[in-house]
Amino acid sequence: MASEKHFKYVILGGGVAAGYAAREFGKQGVQPGELAIISKESVAPYERPALSKGYLFPQNAARLPGFHTCVGSGGEKLLPEWYTEKGIELILSMEIVKADLASKTLTSADGATFTYETLLIATGSSTIKLTDFGVQGAESNNILYLREIDDADKLVAAMQAKKDGKAVVVGGGYIGLELSAALKINNFDVTMVYPEPWCMPRLFTAGIAHFYEGYYASKGINIVKGTVASGFDADANGDVSVVKLKDGRVLDADIVIVGVGGRPLTGLFKGQVEEEKGGLKTDTFFETSVAGVYAIGDVATFPMKLYDEPRRVEHVDHARKSAEQAVKAIKAKESGESVAEYDYLPYFYSRSFDVAWQFYGDNVGETVLFGDNDPAAAKPKFGTYWVKDGKVIGVFLEGGSADENQAIAKVARAQPPVDDVEALGKEGLDFATKI
Repeated sequence: MASEKHFKYVILGGGVAAGYAAREFGKQGVQPGELAIISKESVAPYERPALSKGYLFPQNAARLPGFHTCVGSGGEKLLPEWYTEKGIELILSMEIVKADLASKTLTSADGATFTYETLLIATGSSTIKLTDFGVQGAESNNILYLREIDDADKLVAAMQAKKDGKAVVVGGGYIGLELSAALKINNFDVTMVYPEPWCMPRLFTAGIAHFYEGYYASKGINIVKGTVASGFDADANGDVSVVKLKDGRVLDADIVIVGVGGRPLTGLFKGQVEEEKGGLKTDTFFETSVAGVYAIGDVATFPMKLYDEPRRVEHVDHARKSAEQAVKAIKAKESGESVAEYDYLPYFYSRSFDVAWQFYGDNVGETVLFGDNDPAAAKPKFGTYWVKDGKVIGVFLEGGSADENQAIAKVARAQPPVDDVEALGKEGLDFATKI
């Protein structure tokens, strides 16, 4: 007979949002046995960004328990013992295959059932795989993806097995840029391949990308644009050896990393809850159309107050903040109190080699490049303003100090008016620092 367990609160998922939700439950007060986290991963929640950065360092690499949540935002490190002390049940290596929201029941792959009163859906995203599209040879060994710690361990093992070899990175977004840098630091010969005219096109302008592509090239990374991987050859062991490109070119490869995007994991809830823009539709407190069911992090499409429209955000900062908002709202509802509306300012950042950028706001409208975006600059500092309807609504900055990054965040939130776009380019960062 398969087991059945009941909890007052269940967090489904074991990523960043789950860890921050657990911490907030701990702060707000939760009785032993009331809360469970059900995760298909084998470890307690951790800060995912470490996997594409510190985890891959050739020396002094980050390892658990060093980056369990909530250290990524300067908070307490929640070790497995913390959950035990709080009476929070961590149910790991447990895959839920069915969710029945009407009967408030979750069923696992091995037939165990879990019932709840309040559910927080924190299932995150899955990586899009080339095998999903039937790309020839995409099932070969050492064609790798990065989402979870198991993926990172496979990558580390492959890097050791193919030491100083050739790596091809498919995709020019976040993962592509960060992993190309990590592989280069580990002395791999690295080629990036992506179909777009420049890297990170969802955020970067041509002027921003000019810097990073030039900077990466100066580090010895080869960049191949305007084409895609159309097939792979493998050696007698089944290890990938060749990447075939759609434009006819062929690249030797010992390791291939694919970063072509993700999909929010909402399949368990299809037809049971309202959806919007690829996510589960929520209110400002992250409650879905089903009472007592909340969605946080990547899977939530929520009302973004600043732009007065529903948005879905895939970023660690929102995963943390949405988790805290949902738990505060759940606890406030129980005590008949209210919490403030979620007023999120979009924020993205990245670090690789010796460069680091931050972006705040919305990247729509006319763009104004300021500073020096020469990839050969000794101490690069440049940025871009996005201007829409006569107001600055987004700001990007490379090489900013902590104060300067705070200044651009203030600008993106305040949306100051701009009369003369040309003058704004000349004034550059000073415009932000004086606001």
